[in-house]
Amino acid sequence: MTEIKRIDCGTRMSEAVIFNGVAWLAGQVGNGATVAEQTEDALAEVDALLTRIGSDRSRILSAQIWLADIAEFEEMNAVRDAWVVPGHAPARATGEARLASAQYRVEIIVNAAV
Repeated sequence: MTEIKRIDCGTRMSEAVIFNGVAWLAGQVGNGATVAEQTEDALAEVDALLTRIGSDRSRILSAQIWLADIAEFEEMNAVRDAWVVPGHAPARATGEARLASAQYRVEIIVNAAV
């Protein structure tokens, strides 16, 4: 049986869970006044976490993106599209949702091969 590895496991959640060569990352949010700034910061958090687990953005399998306001879709995409490794775009879904705090404009959730 393959071991389940939990990264920064807390009472409520782990920052990442790895099983059988796949990592599921917790949703990442960022700081900033605009959705573009928050997207850039959240993607930096994704990069840092992927590096910690021995993966990188070229190995992302899928992404879920939640926006507090779907009207900011294009602004978020402008940042995210420049971040994605050409030829390695993951499967993806984007939706609108009320996020955990009114200050958050975007939350990004990915899973990746390790």
